[in-house]
Formats: sequence, C-alpha cells, structure tokens
Amino acid sequence: MKPAIYLASLVAALLMTACTSSRPSLPTVQAVDLDRYVGTWYEISHLPNFFQSQCASDTRATYRPDGKDIEVENQCRTESGKVEQIKGIAKAVEGSHGAKLRVSFFRPIYGDYWILDLDPDYRWVLVGEPSRKYAWILARTPVLDAETQAALLARAAALGFDRQAFVSTPHTGQPPSGSASR
Repeated sequence: MKPAIYLASLVAALLMTACTSSRPSLPTVQAVDLDRYVGTWYEISHLPNFFQSQCASDTRATYRPDGKDIEVENQCRTESGKVEQIKGIAKAVEGSHGAKLRVSFFRPIYGDYWILDLDPDYRWVLVGEPSRKYAWILARTPVLDAETQAALLARAAALGFDRQAFVSTPHTGQPPSGSASR
C-alpha cells in the first residue's frame, strides 16, 4: 500500500473513532507553550498502528513555526535502512491553550493530537487521541530514563490506553540520509 493511502486511511480512522468513542473524555495538560514545543522530538514508544508499520527505527518528528500554524515533518528508518519522511501541518484547537492540535498530512482531513502529559522543561511528552487507539511517548533525546518512561506508561494506562501494547522505538544513532518523501 502506498504511504499516501496509509495516511489517508489513518486520518479517516481517527475521524471515525473520535466520532464514535464511548470512553470518558480524555484530559489534556492545561496549556502548552507552542514556541517551546517546536523542535525535534524522538519517539521513545508508541501504540502500534498501520501508518507507521514500515518504520523500524529512528522515528522522530520535527515541528517548525509556520505563521500561526506549525509545520510537521515525521521521519523514520525502514528495515532496509531507507529514511522515509512526510510533511504536514498542525493547528492549535481554539480554546485549548495549545494542548490540543489538529494535524493533517492530507488537507483538509485532520486528526487529533492531544498533549496528555508534558515535562515542565519540555524534555518529554505523552501524546494521544480520544479513542485511545493511538499514543506516543516522545522525548527531546533518543533515550529516556526507565523511571520516566514507566511513569508515562502508568499515566497512559490511567487515561485508558493499553499500557502493555506500547512498543519501544529503537534509535541507531545514524544520521538521516537518502531520505525519501512519503
């Protein structure tokens, strides 16, 4: 399946699950300073999903200011060593104080990206969406200490995510080269 189809399917799934979720509402952090949030975040662990199935290692997201929006660039390395990337846009949800973003890689379709827990120094973050099918633990460095990671997994479980389903993301330390756009 082509990467564009993966992502279009993802967004459709996100929209459908957000509309049909019967779970209690998902609380976010009170506010996020998006100027501090921009930059590179390394994926530490995630709930498996079909749109990242080609990613074997070195998954990261870079956020850059783009006027009043945020440019999003996601990258990962496949089993063959090829670097895949895709660019999109994120918009803060009005009234969320930056804690809820709507992200699109294929406008006009957007998916939820909610900041559920955030280090006061912006060193790590727990991100998810209301259906609780998708979640990520991200950090500013490719490695996060075990105690913090365990605390974030416990927080995810307390919010209704399947703690046991999270998988760790390996980082090889290889610089991204030979990237291909998705």
